[in-house]
Amino acid sequence: MGLHLTVVDAFTDEPFRGNPAAVARLDTFPDETRMQAVAREMNLSETAFVVARPDGDHDLRWFTPTVEVDLCGHATLAAAHLLGGSARFHTRRGVLACTIGADGWIEMDFPSDPAVEAPLPASVGLGIADVRSYGLARGDALIELADAGSVRGFQPDLPGLAALGTRAVIVTAAGDRPGVDCVSRVFGPNVGIPEDPVTGSAHCTLAPYWSARLGRNDLVGEQASVRGGIVRMRMCGTDRVAIGGRAVTTAQVQLLV
Repeated sequence: MGLHLTVVDAFTDEPFRGNPAAVARLDTFPDETRMQAVAREMNLSETAFVVARPDGDHDLRWFTPTVEVDLCGHATLAAAHLLGGSARFHTRRGVLACTIGADGWIEMDFPSDPAVEAPLPASVGLGIADVRSYGLARGDALIELADAGSVRGFQPDLPGLAALGTRAVIVTAAGDRPGVDCVSRVFGPNVGIPEDPVTGSAHCTLAPYWSARLGRNDLVGEQASVRGGIVRMRMCGTDRVAIGGRAVTTAQVQLLV
Protein backbone atom coordinates (compact mmCIF):
# COMPACT_ATOMS: atom_id res chain seq x y z
CA MET A 1 0.00 0.00 0.00
CA GLY A 2 3.05 2.25 -0.33
CA LEU A 3 3.09 5.42 -2.39
CA HIS A 4 5.78 7.07 -4.52
CA LEU A 5 5.99 10.87 -4.73
CA THR A 6 8.32 13.26 -6.53
CA VAL A 7 9.24 16.60 -4.96
CA VAL A 8 9.55 19.48 -7.43
CA ASP A 9 10.63 23.03 -6.66
CA ALA A 10 8.32 25.28 -8.71
CA PHE A 11 8.78 28.85 -10.00
CA THR A 12 12.56 28.49 -9.92
CA ASP A 13 15.37 26.82 -11.85
CA GLU A 14 17.51 26.47 -8.70
CA PRO A 15 17.11 23.62 -6.23
CA PHE A 16 15.84 24.58 -2.77
CA ARG A 17 14.26 27.81 -3.97
CA GLY A 18 10.76 28.51 -5.25
CA ASN A 19 7.91 26.47 -3.80
CA PRO A 20 8.25 22.71 -3.27
CA ALA A 21 5.32 20.45 -4.12
CA ALA A 22 5.01 16.70 -3.81
CA VAL A 23 3.41 14.98 -6.80
CA ALA A 24 1.98 11.44 -6.79
CA ARG A 25 1.14 9.80 -10.14
CA LEU A 26 -1.54 7.15 -9.61
CA ASP A 27 -3.84 4.78 -11.48
CA THR A 28 -6.81 5.93 -9.38
CA PHE A 29 -7.31 8.42 -6.57
CA PRO A 30 -7.09 6.99 -3.04
CA ASP A 31 -9.89 7.96 -0.70
CA GLU A 32 -9.80 11.56 0.55
CA THR A 33 -8.78 10.57 4.06
CA ARG A 34 -5.61 8.93 2.77
CA MET A 35 -4.76 11.80 0.39
CA GLN A 36 -5.16 14.26 3.25
CA ALA A 37 -3.01 12.09 5.52
CA VAL A 38 -0.28 11.91 2.86
CA ALA A 39 -0.36 15.70 2.42
CA ARG A 40 -0.11 16.16 6.17
CA GLU A 41 2.84 13.75 6.26
CA MET A 42 4.63 15.55 3.42
CA ASN A 43 3.94 18.87 5.22
CA LEU A 44 4.45 21.00 2.10
CA SER A 45 2.08 23.78 1.13
CA GLU A 46 0.56 21.42 -1.46
CA THR A 47 0.69 17.76 -2.41
CA ALA A 48 -0.73 16.97 -5.85
CA PHE A 49 -2.38 13.71 -6.93
CA VAL A 50 -2.44 13.01 -10.68
CA VAL A 51 -4.42 10.28 -12.46
CA ALA A 52 -4.16 9.65 -16.22
CA ARG A 53 -7.37 9.67 -18.29
CA PRO A 54 -8.01 7.44 -21.34
CA ASP A 55 -7.97 10.50 -23.64
CA GLY A 56 -4.40 11.44 -22.67
CA ASP A 57 -5.41 14.19 -20.25
CA HIS A 58 -5.04 13.92 -16.47
CA ASP A 59 -7.23 14.47 -13.42
CA LEU A 60 -5.54 16.59 -10.77
CA ARG A 61 -6.31 17.29 -7.10
CA TRP A 62 -4.39 19.36 -4.55
CA PHE A 63 -4.18 19.09 -0.76
CA THR A 64 -2.53 21.38 1.79
CA PRO A 65 -1.60 19.77 5.14
CA THR A 66 -5.14 20.53 6.35
CA VAL A 67 -7.60 20.85 3.42
CA GLU A 68 -8.25 20.12 -0.25
CA VAL A 69 -8.11 23.31 -2.36
CA ASP A 70 -9.84 24.33 -5.59
CA LEU A 71 -6.77 25.76 -7.37
CA CYS A 72 -3.02 25.58 -6.91
CA GLY A 73 -0.50 27.05 -9.32
CA HIS A 74 2.84 25.76 -8.11
CA ALA A 75 1.68 22.15 -7.71
CA THR A 76 0.13 22.29 -11.21
CA LEU A 77 3.47 23.55 -12.52
CA ALA A 78 5.22 20.73 -10.64
CA ALA A 79 2.87 18.13 -12.12
CA ALA A 80 3.31 19.49 -15.65
CA HIS A 81 7.09 19.50 -15.19
CA LEU A 82 6.94 15.85 -14.11
CA LEU A 83 4.89 14.99 -17.23
CA GLY A 84 7.37 16.69 -19.58
CA GLY A 85 6.04 20.26 -19.53
CA SER A 86 2.87 20.06 -21.64
CA ALA A 87 -0.31 18.59 -20.15
CA ARG A 88 -4.04 19.13 -19.72
CA PHE A 89 -5.48 18.75 -16.24
CA HIS A 90 -9.13 18.34 -15.24
CA THR A 91 -9.65 20.00 -11.86
CA ARG A 92 -12.30 21.49 -9.57
CA ARG A 93 -11.68 24.81 -11.39
CA GLY A 94 -12.08 23.36 -14.87
CA VAL A 95 -9.51 22.33 -17.47
CA LEU A 96 -6.02 23.78 -17.01
CA ALA A 97 -3.77 23.52 -20.06
CA CYS A 98 0.02 23.69 -19.69
CA THR A 99 2.55 24.15 -22.50
CA ILE A 100 6.33 24.31 -22.49
CA GLY A 101 8.14 26.98 -24.47
CA ALA A 102 11.46 26.88 -26.29
CA ASP A 103 13.10 28.62 -23.31
CA GLY A 104 12.00 25.88 -20.92
CA TRP A 105 9.34 27.97 -19.15
CA ILE A 106 6.01 26.22 -18.60
CA GLU A 107 2.94 28.37 -19.20
CA MET A 108 -0.36 27.52 -17.51
CA ASP A 109 -3.76 28.72 -18.73
CA PHE A 110 -5.60 29.73 -15.54
CA PRO A 111 -8.85 31.57 -14.76
CA SER A 112 -8.47 35.26 -13.97
CA ASP A 113 -9.57 36.16 -10.44
CA PRO A 114 -9.70 39.97 -10.13
CA ALA A 115 -10.17 41.58 -6.72
CA VAL A 116 -13.09 43.90 -6.09
CA GLU A 117 -12.22 46.89 -3.91
CA ALA A 118 -13.74 46.71 -0.44
CA PRO A 119 -13.34 48.46 2.91
CA LEU A 120 -10.70 46.94 5.19
CA PRO A 121 -12.67 45.46 8.11
CA ALA A 122 -12.22 47.78 11.08
CA SER A 123 -12.65 44.88 13.48
CA VAL A 124 -9.48 43.22 12.21
CA GLY A 125 -6.44 44.65 13.94
CA LEU A 126 -3.74 43.89 11.39
CA GLY A 127 -1.40 46.65 12.45
CA ILE A 128 -0.62 47.49 8.81
CA ALA A 129 0.39 51.08 8.12
CA ASP A 130 -0.29 52.84 4.82
CA VAL A 131 -2.65 50.40 3.12
CA ARG A 132 -3.06 51.71 -0.43
CA SER A 133 -5.88 49.35 -1.42
CA TYR A 134 -7.88 46.41 -0.09
CA GLY A 135 -9.94 44.06 -2.25
CA LEU A 136 -11.57 40.65 -2.29
CA ALA A 137 -11.16 38.05 -5.03
CA ARG A 138 -12.93 34.68 -5.27
CA GLY A 139 -11.14 33.27 -2.25
CA ASP A 140 -8.34 35.66 -1.34
CA ALA A 141 -7.87 39.16 0.05
CA LEU A 142 -5.49 41.55 -1.73
CA ILE A 143 -3.72 44.32 0.18
CA GLU A 144 -1.48 46.85 -1.58
CA LEU A 145 1.13 48.49 0.64
CA ALA A 146 3.11 51.69 0.08
CA ASP A 147 6.20 50.12 -1.50
CA ALA A 148 8.15 46.92 -2.04
CA GLY A 149 10.19 47.48 1.11
CA SER A 150 6.99 47.38 3.15
CA VAL A 151 6.11 44.03 1.59
CA ARG A 152 9.58 42.56 2.10
CA GLY A 153 9.68 43.67 5.73
CA PHE A 154 6.05 42.82 6.54
CA GLN A 155 5.60 41.04 9.88
CA PRO A 156 2.33 39.11 9.62
CA ASP A 157 -0.22 39.01 12.41
CA LEU A 158 -1.46 35.55 11.48
CA PRO A 159 -4.55 35.56 13.76
CA GLY A 160 -5.48 38.96 12.32
CA LEU A 161 -5.02 37.74 8.76
CA ALA A 162 -7.05 34.61 9.54
CA ALA A 163 -9.86 36.82 10.88
CA LEU A 164 -10.35 38.21 7.37
CA GLY A 165 -11.94 34.84 6.63
CA THR A 166 -10.31 34.29 3.24
CA ARG A 167 -8.35 31.33 1.88
CA ALA A 168 -5.24 33.49 1.68
CA VAL A 169 -4.10 37.10 2.03
CA ILE A 170 -1.93 38.57 -0.73
CA VAL A 171 0.25 41.53 0.26
CA THR A 172 1.69 43.39 -2.72
CA ALA A 173 3.39 46.55 -3.98
CA ALA A 174 5.01 47.82 -7.17
CA GLY A 175 8.35 46.27 -8.10
CA ASP A 176 11.61 47.77 -6.89
CA ARG A 177 14.14 46.44 -9.39
CA PRO A 178 14.43 46.23 -13.18
CA GLY A 179 12.37 43.53 -14.81
CA VAL A 180 10.00 43.09 -11.86
CA ASP A 181 6.60 44.77 -12.07
CA CYS A 182 5.26 43.79 -8.66
CA VAL A 183 6.34 42.05 -5.49
CA SER A 184 4.11 40.01 -3.23
CA ARG A 185 3.90 37.71 -0.25
CA VAL A 186 1.07 35.30 0.47
CA PHE A 187 -0.23 34.08 3.83
CA GLY A 188 -2.76 31.25 4.29
CA PRO A 189 -3.32 30.56 7.99
CA ASN A 190 -6.88 29.39 7.29
CA VAL A 191 -5.61 26.53 5.09
CA GLY A 192 -2.63 25.54 7.22
CA ILE A 193 0.01 27.61 5.38
CA PRO A 194 1.47 30.45 7.51
CA GLU A 195 3.41 31.81 4.49
CA ASP A 196 3.46 30.24 1.02
CA PRO A 197 6.86 30.50 -0.71
CA VAL A 198 5.50 31.13 -4.24
CA THR A 199 1.80 31.08 -5.12
CA GLY A 200 0.74 30.67 -8.74
CA SER A 201 -2.97 31.08 -8.01
CA ALA A 202 -2.36 34.42 -6.26
CA HIS A 203 -1.01 35.74 -9.56
CA CYS A 204 -4.46 35.14 -11.09
CA THR A 205 -5.43 38.09 -8.88
CA LEU A 206 -2.18 40.04 -9.11
CA ALA A 207 -2.18 39.93 -12.92
CA PRO A 208 -5.45 41.83 -13.51
CA TYR A 209 -4.68 44.21 -10.64
CA TRP A 210 -1.25 45.27 -11.88
CA SER A 211 -2.24 45.08 -15.54
CA ALA A 212 -4.86 47.74 -14.87
CA ARG A 213 -2.43 49.81 -12.79
CA LEU A 214 0.47 49.63 -15.25
CA GLY A 215 -1.49 49.56 -18.52
CA ARG A 216 -0.01 46.43 -20.09
CA ASN A 217 -0.80 42.74 -20.33
CA ASP A 218 2.65 41.15 -19.90
CA LEU A 219 4.04 41.32 -16.37
CA VAL A 220 6.67 39.75 -14.12
CA GLY A 221 6.07 39.19 -10.43
CA GLU A 222 8.51 38.39 -7.64
CA GLN A 223 7.21 36.57 -4.59
CA ALA A 224 9.46 37.89 -1.84
CA SER A 225 9.41 34.96 0.58
CA VAL A 226 12.58 33.52 2.09
CA ARG A 227 12.83 30.98 -0.76
CA GLY A 228 11.59 33.46 -3.38
CA GLY A 229 10.42 32.91 -6.93
CA ILE A 230 9.67 34.59 -10.26
CA VAL A 231 6.28 34.34 -12.00
CA ARG A 232 5.47 35.52 -15.51
CA MET A 233 1.92 36.76 -16.10
CA ARG A 234 0.04 37.48 -19.31
CA MET A 235 -3.55 38.64 -19.44
CA CYS A 236 -5.54 36.70 -22.06
CA GLY A 237 -8.66 38.79 -22.41
CA THR A 238 -10.63 39.48 -19.26
CA ASP A 239 -11.20 35.98 -17.95
CA ARG A 240 -7.91 34.06 -18.39
CA VAL A 241 -4.33 34.54 -17.24
CA ALA A 242 -1.23 32.74 -18.53
CA ILE A 243 1.01 31.97 -15.55
CA GLY A 244 4.60 31.00 -16.39
CA GLY A 245 7.42 29.49 -14.40
CA ARG A 246 10.37 27.13 -14.29
CA ALA A 247 10.69 23.99 -12.15
CA VAL A 248 13.35 21.55 -10.99
CA THR A 249 13.02 18.05 -9.51
CA THR A 250 14.76 17.70 -6.16
CA ALA A 251 13.71 14.42 -4.48
CA GLN A 252 11.98 11.07 -4.75
CA VAL A 253 9.96 9.93 -1.73
CA GLN A 254 8.75 6.38 -1.13
CA LEU A 255 6.09 5.96 1.54
CA LEU A 256 6.16 2.42 2.86
CA VAL A 257 2.60 2.34 4.18
